[in-house]
Amino acid sequence: MAETPAFDFVCEQLEERTSFDRLEARGTVRLALKSAGLEPRSVSSDQMKVVLEKVLPGELAARGIEDSEAVCRTLATQVIGVAGSGENDSPEEVFARLGRS
Repeated sequence: MAETPAFDFVCEQLEERTSFDRLEARGTVRLALKSAGLEPRSVSSDQMKVVLEKVLPGELAARGIEDSEAVCRTLATQVIGVAGSGENDSPEEVFARLGRS
């Protein structure tokens, strides 16, 4: 399963900025996306920004990451610059992905 650049970016940054290894970072972001009704293969950078602001800080805090809100706030400002994250998808492409669930 291929993930979007926004998903990969956030996971890589969590590995660098926290004590998480690759599996922990990707698993935690997947859980946050699932809570928001999103998937790693289709999440846009705009959607990821909202997840970083609303959902991921709680997931990180629950896993013992100190200052999780500051980490997520920083990533939320950076993820918007990630190219190729699905922002230009047509409505048909978005609904087609929703139908795959």
